[in-house]
Parts: sequence; C-alpha cells; structure tokens
Amino acid sequence: MTTLEHKHCLPCEGFGSTLDPKTAQNHLQQLASHWQISPDNKSIYSDFKFKNYYHVMAFINALAWIAHHENHHPDLEVGYNHCLVRYSTHALGGLTENDFICAAKTDAAYQPYTDKYKELK
Repeated sequence: MTTLEHKHCLPCEGFGSTLDPKTAQNHLQQLASHWQISPDNKSIYSDFKFKNYYHVMAFINALAWIAHHENHHPDLEVGYNHCLVRYSTHALGGLTENDFICAAKTDAAYQPYTDKYKELK
C-alpha cells in the first residue's frame, strides 16, 4: 500500500466526486493527529505553530512548492507564529483524496521543524 505522502494528486477539474464522510474519516486516520475535518465535511485543516515569522514564511514557501508540484492549492491563514492550512477540492466542492495527499506532504514538510523544536509538537 502506498502511503498518502508518496502518492500524487490526480486532475479533478470537471470530473470526479467527493469523499463520503466515512472514507474521509479513514483517510484522516492516515494523517498526523492534529488534522481535523470541518463540520460540513468539505475541508481538512490544521494550525501549524512556529517560533517566529521567518519560520512561518519558510514553511509557506515549502507549501507553495508542494502546491505547484501537485497542482492542488491550500487556503492559508498566516500569523506571526502560526499558519492555518486548509485543503478542499474547490472544483468539486468538498474533500477528495488529493486533499489528504497534500496534507500528508504538508506534514512531511513540517517534520524537520518539529524535530528541531520538540516543544512545538
């Protein structure tokens, strides 16, 4: 079985379907425990903590690279020491596997940071 982090997003413009709540919950269990599904089951989100704004911006640049490479783009809310990341497949109006793939890649980008700053876990 290929982990979500090692998969790639599939095109979804104009075709495909969203995940039912049970399947979305199964995918969520493959991510780090800080991810949550929105009450309407249309997005997943997590708030990533950092020591300072510079580290937040470095993380955002890593997310920009992931988004470009996967052609799947998160909504970001940026603060001095945090970044709220939200994934949803806007073209289909809800969650698809693409959202969970990018969330897993987001966790992989954050991992070296939490390894260095263990108090942020």
